[in-house]
Amino acid sequence: MGEAPVGPRDRVATAVLGFPRFGRDRELKRALERRWSGEGGDEELLETARAIRSGHRAAARAAGIDAIPCNDFSLYDHVLDAALTAGLVAPPAPGLDGYFALARGGGDHRPLEMTKWFDTNYHYLVPELDPARPPALDPTKPVAELGEAARDGIAARTVLLGPVTLLRLSKSRDPRVRPLDLLEPLVAVYRELLSALRRAGATAVQLDEPCLVQDLEPRELDAAESALAALAEAEPRLSLCVATYFGDLGPALDRVLDLPVAELHLDLVRGARQLGPALRRAAAGRGRLSLGVVDGRNVWVTDPERALTQIDAALAALGRERVVLAPSCSLLHVPYAVARETALDPEVRGWLAFGDEKLAELGTLAHAALTSGPERVELIAPMAAAVGGRRGSPRTRRPDVRERLAALEGDRPRATPVGRRLELQRRALGLPELPTTTIGSFPQTAAIRAARGRLRSGELSPAAYRRLMEDEIRRVVAWQEDAGLDVLVHGEPERNDMVQYFAEMLDGFAVTEHGWVQSYGSRGVKPPILFGDVSRSRPMTVPWWRTAQAVTARPVKGMLTGPVTMLAWSFVRDDQPEPETARQVALAIRDEVADLERAGARIVQIDEAAFRERLPLRRADQPEYLRWAVAAFRLCSSGVADETQIHSHMCYSEFNEVMEHIAALDADVISIEASRSGMELLDAFRRVDYPGAVGPGVYDIHSPRVPTADEIADLLALAEERIPRGRLWVNPDCGLKTRSWDEVAPAIANMVEAARRRRATVAAGAR
Repeated sequence: MGEAPVGPRDRVATAVLGFPRFGRDRELKRALERRWSGEGGDEELLETARAIRSGHRAAARAAGIDAIPCNDFSLYDHVLDAALTAGLVAPPAPGLDGYFALARGGGDHRPLEMTKWFDTNYHYLVPELDPARPPALDPTKPVAELGEAARDGIAARTVLLGPVTLLRLSKSRDPRVRPLDLLEPLVAVYRELLSALRRAGATAVQLDEPCLVQDLEPRELDAAESALAALAEAEPRLSLCVATYFGDLGPALDRVLDLPVAELHLDLVRGARQLGPALRRAAAGRGRLSLGVVDGRNVWVTDPERALTQIDAALAALGRERVVLAPSCSLLHVPYAVARETALDPEVRGWLAFGDEKLAELGTLAHAALTSGPERVELIAPMAAAVGGRRGSPRTRRPDVRERLAALEGDRPRATPVGRRLELQRRALGLPELPTTTIGSFPQTAAIRAARGRLRSGELSPAAYRRLMEDEIRRVVAWQEDAGLDVLVHGEPERNDMVQYFAEMLDGFAVTEHGWVQSYGSRGVKPPILFGDVSRSRPMTVPWWRTAQAVTARPVKGMLTGPVTMLAWSFVRDDQPEPETARQVALAIRDEVADLERAGARIVQIDEAAFRERLPLRRADQPEYLRWAVAAFRLCSSGVADETQIHSHMCYSEFNEVMEHIAALDADVISIEASRSGMELLDAFRRVDYPGAVGPGVYDIHSPRVPTADEIADLLALAEERIPRGRLWVNPDCGLKTRSWDEVAPAIANMVEAARRRRATVAAGAR
């Protein structure tokens, strides 16, 4: 690593890799949706974005942060932004219309495929590369945001998604060309970009390369090393920080440490074991080491003793001038401020640190690192008290829950093979070929959201709210019958979120009022906080299911969220192994499954949307995760009758490497998101003799675009080439909560019509 400047005199230097983008009151969401609806224009949206960015910089400056980022913001997705800056994708129209057409679709233009950003809960858009199209620089966005920060009086550090990660996250239109084959011309564009930034006044650039913590092939690692070395030497007057996060660098550590960059960032929350080797290697160098000691992905107060042990080791090896303190990754993944959560239980609130609090923690650690004895103890006392209070609280451990789990042996697969079960279920359910259904939710209308708000404010009694929701359920069931769907759902009007709803009724969880984080675009979620042992005190879904089933003769699915997804989409306790927490949640879900079956439900869907996305980034860590994740799902569904059909839904999934484990879940029907991939995801089910039924998503619910019946029929024909028709279901990609009825009604009508057309084809393999 290269030269390092001297840091502040009274503390260790600090940095932030990135901020949340949603706005403290979801300003970005509202501005986006106003723009999309035509109620607001481009300037209103852009001004909202400028105000959010300015607020971030002000908060960082007030907290004494030394390296404050710019270009970490996006109107929709930072991967899309990077691809546009590098000219890897071409918008179909100029300005924001073209930008949002790539993100959401529009007219005849399909949106880019969407998937999860590494193993986080954020979604990114997958750039689709045309190898015949050379990259071409458009520096407008990063240069503009650098100037914006300068006008605020801040010499910001420009954040760029690194070229290696950008290509690894992309897909090529030509299967003969791998995205990384385009690295050399892309590096040339990045060199131009660094020069443009330097001319615009930049002094520092942060190059995010989280892909380096994954298992890279030798040729990929060689290419990454060569590319980053070339960029480090491109503009000697720029201080270049290579930021890695979400894990440890493993075999890439030594090679990355040898790069001639000014600074290297390491995630010491998820990659603590790399610190010792890094310090031994870096001691002979001259550049800075950025220590990710504050968790950027979870919400617990940082253990100051653990963090200071790491910091002390780095200071002893490198000296104060070569050490920087930072969160483990961007703060994109946490809410803004715990201080706003006045309704949260005070004891639980005291254990938490959101974005603002993490900035304060960095300041505390930066000062404490240069002290010792009583002065250090006094500085870190509030943090230490919060950590100690959580460890010692009786609210985190329930002997009855632990005893019940210890006595239970219910995570084995069901006794009857799935093929035989499907035969029994076909007779019991009487469904047609290619049965149609939806994934669970229907549009959460303004009236539904208003009713929930009136319930929270006390304007609406619980009894009145229940009557409104029951009326909505009956209306939605009647609509589904009229639409011709074969298996119905109750529509989930009572659910604010598929995880939060259950968290509000399970002991061991807490929920927030303002804890929003961005999922994608204008979509935000409030991850619950899983702080203690989990148990269920009463049925959570049975009354709503009964309301729906009472008004139809068609089967209505019971709708539940599985244990892995409950963990993946919550902020989870870090004081016990995850498998233990997953089994506790699974036991609570198992009790609900049993109650639904006793009430008469013949189909129960246990959504594991996060099963594949939660897979650890390193192959060596994956077998253990898959073992306990499969066991947790089987614990949920064990004990039901053969005639009870168990469904599960999975999101954004490349299934090839985990097909045997998906089969081991022993679900009867798996539904997946497949429309944006043109059914390519089903190739994994064809290569493995998958025994269950599959419902590939036939239209993309993340776009407002309504597919035609012809398009859906064509997708079904592609699906039939991969899965026998007798084991195919027809459904949307995901739940319909975020769409409007104007979009849902014609799309479902087209889906039902497409299924009817396919049923009418008699010749095997007919298109």
